[in-house]
Amino acid sequence: MNRTLLFIVALAIGWFVFFHQPKAPWSGALVPEDPQQTSDELPSPWTQGQNTFTPRARYQIRAVVLSKHSYWAGFTEDTIAPYDLALGWGPLSDAKVINALHITQGGRWYNYSWKGAPPVDPGLIVSHSANNHIIAADSRVLKQVEMIKRFDVVTLKGYLVDITRPDGWSWHTSLSRDDSGSGACELFWVEAVSF
Repeated sequence: MNRTLLFIVALAIGWFVFFHQPKAPWSGALVPEDPQQTSDELPSPWTQGQNTFTPRARYQIRAVVLSKHSYWAGFTEDTIAPYDLALGWGPLSDAKVINALHITQGGRWYNYSWKGAPPVDPGLIVSHSANNHIIAADSRVLKQVEMIKRFDVVTLKGYLVDITRPDGWSWHTSLSRDDSGSGACELFWVEAVSF
């Protein structure tokens, strides 16, 4: 009897911790503007350790943090970009839309689902949210990224980059907000964070 009760309590706690998502507490869309991206006057590639970073675009985004996930397993990607931020703007900064979605991250993916009818056209979800692999330009930026929480409104500035190594390993950024699936994430060298 005691073991069964303990199992039920543990199961309930596990469900709450891993599956319960608090509701966004505001009304309406908080971020009406789209991200800003330009390929004008980009700096030359730079190197840190074995990694060569090639800027593909200047990038600035103001968005609601839909989800945040940390990666510390020791893979190459984890050491370069230890955090992913799923960010939403426009209709994906509207609490009513966010609260109708079940949002998860894992394995470098951002996933969403809904029950019944979608809260907005699914094409708008694709074009107004994105998973960002965050590369902090320095320790100060990393500390700011560590402070970011779900539902924060953040502004991030820096570059979308491709990364290569002498051994042939590479990691490439998306340059579009309309893509989805493999290769659709932004590989984001962040130089400034503001709340």
